[in-house]
Amino acid sequence: MEELKLVVDYATLGILGVMSIIAMAYGMERFFYFRSVKVEEFETKNRAEAQLTKNLTAISVIGSNAPYVGLLGTVAGIMVVFYEIGQSGGLEPTQVVIGLSLALKATALGLLVAIPSIMIYSACLRKVDLLMGEWEDARA
Repeated sequence: MEELKLVVDYATLGILGVMSIIAMAYGMERFFYFRSVKVEEFETKNRAEAQLTKNLTAISVIGSNAPYVGLLGTVAGIMVVFYEIGQSGGLEPTQVVIGLSLALKATALGLLVAIPSIMIYSACLRKVDLLMGEWEDARA
């Protein structure tokens, strides 16, 4: 059963870690791209929007789904705790509280990944709006 606990923990934390790295990498890529982009060089509005919003969907998907991944890890962790309680035959309050608190760390980590991801996504969308406004002004 200890192996299952480790699998649940490491799988959840690993997936959330990868999601975090991807979101931060795309966020930094967009930051540097926005600093260097020259909107006047885009020939059409569709091409400008396509280039300016590149990778934003991935950031949004990560921000939206990270809490669910964390919740899934928490539910799996709670299931393991209940299984262990059932196997031990006794109800030791200390064991239950410790097991549940450790299971909840997955939800906390999911939120820790989601909140910055959504903030990055929102900031990027605002910058896209500003750059599209510049493009429209340059064409007028």
